Amino acid sequence: MGLVSLISLSTAMLILAASPGPGVFATVARSLASGFQPALGVILGIVLGDLIYLMFAIFGLSLVAQKLGELFIIVKLCGGAYLFWLGLKIWVSKPSPDGSEPLQKEQSPWGNILSGFLITLSNPKVILFYCGLLPTFVDLSNLKGADIAAIACVIAVILSGVLMVYAYLASHARQMFSSGSALKKLNRSAGGVMMATGVAIATKI
Repeated sequence: MGLVSLISLSTAMLILAASPGPGVFATVARSLASGFQPALGVILGIVLGDLIYLMFAIFGLSLVAQKLGELFIIVKLCGGAYLFWLGLKIWVSKPSPDGSEPLQKEQSPWGNILSGFLITLSNPKVILFYCGLLPTFVDLSNLKGADIAAIACVIAVILSGVLMVYAYLASHARQMFSSGSALKKLNRSAGGVMMATGVAIATKI
């Protein structure tokens, strides 16, 4: 795999990761509601989902991934409902008395990872990228072990890095609010974003 192909892939991945979508919205919503650390679980789930689709594409299972995407109506509905439920929990949650304590206990780490994973699995944009656009940057038929590792690292580093920037900025935005009423409004905004993300995932074709 040549350096030019790797740079081209990195650029495409950066654009994909930075463009607003369910993954970005869910990461920002979780960070606004609970702080930076819980958002890392969502990011981990998103990255794991991307790596699974990458392996599908590399090992000639693009058709399987596409069929999964077509048959993922149930997964999309369940994933959308799950994110909507998380958003509802954020909406009705009560901020701490001093207004500074993030809602660390409202969702388990595994729950955050699962939500990120479901977002990727049910996102048609991700399926299109790995099964349709990736082969235009990389010759998947001639990849060696080192090439696969390099591609996986590029995707994991860029995707997680971009999403962590979003999460960091959202977390610091939360710290600017000190009063209980302001945090309540912030929680409702974050919950609304999460619920809207769930609806978008469940209804997007």
